Amino acid sequence: MDGPLEKMVDPTLAEMGKNLNEAMKMLEDNQRKVEEENEKKYARKDIPGPLQGSGQDMVSILQLVQNLMHGEEEEETSQSYRLQNVGEQGHMALLGHSLAAYISVLDRERLRKLTTRILSDTTLWLCRLFRYENGSAYYHEDDREGLLKICRLVIHTRYDDYTIEGFNVLYSKQPVIYISSAARTGLGQALCNQLGLPLSCMCRVPCNTMFGSQHQMDVALLDRVIKDDVESGKLPLLLVANAGTPGAGHTDKLGRLKELCEQYNMWLHVEGVNLATLALGYVSSSVLAATKCDSMTLTLGSWLGLPAVPAVTLYRHEDPSLSLAAGLTSSQPVEKLRALPLWLSLQYLGHDGIVERIKHASQLSQRLLENLKNLDFIKTSVEDELSSPVVVFKFFQEYSNRDQTSHAAQASTIQHPIISNERHIYDTFNQWLGEQLAQLVPASGVDVVELEDEGTCVRFSPLMTSAVLGTEIQDIDQLVDCLKMKIPVLTSTLQLREEFEQEVRRTVGLLYIEDLGWPGLGVVRYNYHSDEKNDDKQEKELEKINTELLKKLNELESDLTFSLGPEFGGQKNCVYIGMVTEDLDVSELVETIAATGREIEENSRLLENMTEVVRKGIQEAQLQLQKANEERLLEEGLLRQIPVVGSVLNWFSPFQASPKGRTFNLTAGSLESTESTYVSKAQGTGTTPPPTPTSSLAKQRLPGQKAFKRSLRSSDGFSETSSISHCDDLEKMDQRPPALSPSHEQGPLETEKQEEQKEVAQAQTNTEDTHSDKSPPDCAKGEEQMRGLLSGNRDRDGKGCALRNVNVDRMWETKWGGSARGDVERF
Repeated sequence: MDGPLEKMVDPTLAEMGKNLNEAMKMLEDNQRKVEEENEKKYARKDIPGPLQGSGQDMVSILQLVQNLMHGEEEEETSQSYRLQNVGEQGHMALLGHSLAAYISVLDRERLRKLTTRILSDTTLWLCRLFRYENGSAYYHEDDREGLLKICRLVIHTRYDDYTIEGFNVLYSKQPVIYISSAARTGLGQALCNQLGLPLSCMCRVPCNTMFGSQHQMDVALLDRVIKDDVESGKLPLLLVANAGTPGAGHTDKLGRLKELCEQYNMWLHVEGVNLATLALGYVSSSVLAATKCDSMTLTLGSWLGLPAVPAVTLYRHEDPSLSLAAGLTSSQPVEKLRALPLWLSLQYLGHDGIVERIKHASQLSQRLLENLKNLDFIKTSVEDELSSPVVVFKFFQEYSNRDQTSHAAQASTIQHPIISNERHIYDTFNQWLGEQLAQLVPASGVDVVELEDEGTCVRFSPLMTSAVLGTEIQDIDQLVDCLKMKIPVLTSTLQLREEFEQEVRRTVGLLYIEDLGWPGLGVVRYNYHSDEKNDDKQEKELEKINTELLKKLNELESDLTFSLGPEFGGQKNCVYIGMVTEDLDVSELVETIAATGREIEENSRLLENMTEVVRKGIQEAQLQLQKANEERLLEEGLLRQIPVVGSVLNWFSPFQASPKGRTFNLTAGSLESTESTYVSKAQGTGTTPPPTPTSSLAKQRLPGQKAFKRSLRSSDGFSETSSISHCDDLEKMDQRPPALSPSHEQGPLETEKQEEQKEVAQAQTNTEDTHSDKSPPDCAKGEEQMRGLLSGNRDRDGKGCALRNVNVDRMWETKWGGSARGDVERF
């Protein structure tokens, strides 16, 4: 653009355009971020400070603006925020603001001529584009400001003495403004606050309940309400209708509403996103009726993707003085410059470009609607399937279609509570669905909307988002593909949610927490039982166990998500389970949670008691050692305690003292004597602690199979039978005679058996060589060799485990007596 800018007659305009281009390039360049050192990373430069006396250049100021736009928060959170797609038409809109400031310094006569031309051109283009004949335009920043000015215009029109007497004339006949219950939230209250009217002047008209769309204003009821207000001495003033409600995008029956307004001499104002379709060649009759209304508000910025352009309110009125009194027109030329950004952008796009953008948005809606019709469990809510620019849909599954595996009697008992909570569950699931789709396909612009009758739904309104986000057909196809992936997850979770609740309620130690706002399988808590009367201590122990339980579950290799729940509003000390698939084994999941919780509770109690047991054992050991020393003094005599005499006496007559020691049994929690160890020269076969019960955490799975997955029935049968037959073969192998005929070909199992026998025989020979006197140290050394042999064989294939255990037991009984498994287990 440097060439055309240099050819401009006015050098100031050329310099302004050049500076704007350089500024936009600098602000949009996200690759110029430089990584700073760690000590400089937290030196925030956006903290307000004193104004520098020397001033700064443009590059430094623009760099500061860029830092504020792309702050450190994005770098720390690593989140990408999708900014508006600002193209050349956006640059024209931004240039309009700069030109407005420059034009405002012109002399008054030039300024008046220029602003009049800009205002008249823009108004004429918009009236022709949106089929609104003989209309005037008011340009405003806030989209509600136009309706506010219209209300003041109607008050000036209906109350002749309002300009002189003001609010006193309103006492004779109270004005009434009618809005739909589907209108924007807070619209009525904002109008009353700005107009200085009480809230009783605002009447919300309900929508249809029996016939027609549930998002359209009930015309028959409105007629009765107006008659009642007229009979009570009130003055019907204005009716606000919707051509595309903010939620579902439905259009009121504008034709009948216009007839009703003419009957009672009321002003009809229309607003909504569907007004954009007036620029297309084909317009539905319901929207086309908006061209006969008294005023309408257009939000061109979102429809065309234009940043910082004003909204426009088109109206028809014959008295310019009342329009001036209401603020719809201004005698100040600077006020008319509001239309300059829009004037530049409309010229840049042209008539064809504007129509093409609106048409593209309508085609996106039709593309999505056609795909949604072929999807099961998706319910749409559109006004016109042929030309609806807004598509609202939700996930919904009839209760009768769900897979019920319980008996009819059980189903009849659970049907009533599920139906009563069905609305809340579907709202939660659709909230999750909308958030997932918006995250996976951000270019689609879908969002979540709350409707009075349908509940939580997912909304796609391309007229409000496609021009800003640059939505294309491929984005819609990607959105449908993501939706197809999420529907099986939703249906499976909804079906297994009931089974999960029943399994948890039947399991001892688990408590089912009903949280209708959680999008997932459910919420469970391990119920910690304690005799502790201190509630705070018990609460801390409960939190500790459930936190450890959550950690253990997340360590498993599964597709499930376990969390502490939402940050706000969730239950405490619970495990929240997210969405699941149809191959989930609910019984295994619940069993694993219960077994893991019990294991954590037992370990916690063991650690709590360990300190007390060890402390008492140490005290008892000290007492017994002190008593043993006293007995030793009595046995040895007093002379043996004298240093020189005792040595001579011990040399002539050695004292044979029986070695006495103590060992602390952690399992029994008591002190035991080591005398039996020195007598038998083998460790005693004390009580072997019971094996730790194996939970479903150790449940064997097929290779590559993740936890909590149901396998096919054939796979389960093969796995079980193969493991049983494997153990039987090992037992038979142990009972066979070791000798084999030379002509017999040895299999891999026989060969490994012989190798293991050689290893055991070699270990036995080594222990015989080093255990000639069978002293306690040698006994311990032999035990260590056995322990190494066992641990070394664990890394191999488990085919010879039964044989090795038999040989080790025989060897242990021969050398030291007792059981090898029980003794080694205490190591």
